[in-house]
Amino acid sequence: MERAREALRVGDHLDEAVERLPVRAHRAGEEASFYEGFALRGIRVQRIQRGFLCCSFTVPPRLTDVKGQMASGAIANLVDELGAAALTSQGHHIKVSVDMNIAFLSPAKLGDELEILSRVLGHKGGYSGTHVLLRKKTTGQVIAEGRHSMFGNLKSKI
Repeated sequence: MERAREALRVGDHLDEAVERLPVRAHRAGEEASFYEGFALRGIRVQRIQRGFLCCSFTVPPRLTDVKGQMASGAIANLVDELGAAALTSQGHHIKVSVDMNIAFLSPAKLGDELEILSRVLGHKGGYSGTHVLLRKKTTGQVIAEGRHSMFGNLKSKI
C-alpha cells in the first residue's frame, strides 16, 4: 500500500505551486476550462475535413511524468478532446463520453513532435465512434491508438 501512496504523491513544493495558480471559474459549455487550456495549448491543426483532423503537437514539460515521457493521462486527454473535435467537424454537438479504449504502444519524450490523426468512424442512433492515432512525426512510430465512444443527440431540435 505504501508504494501506491508514494506513486500518487507529488511533493509539498509542487502542491504549493499548484495552489498558487490563478485559476478562475468558467462557464461550463460556453468556454474552455483551465484544464482544457493546460492540456491542449500547443496543438496545431494541420488539416481539417468533415469528420477528420490532422494535428501536430510538441510534447511540453507540463505534460511529462517523472521519467520525462508524455504522461498517459495527457494522452488520454488528447484522445478525448480530439475525438470530440472530429465529431464537431461534422457539425454535431458535443456529446457525453461513454467509453475510451487506449493502447499505449511506445513512449513519447519531452520535445518529441507528434502527428495526431482523429477521424469519425460512424454513427448509430445517438451513438458515435471516433479513432485517434498519435505517432512520432519523424519516424512514424505509433505512440498510442484510441477509440472514443460518445452518446448524445446528433441534431438540435430547435
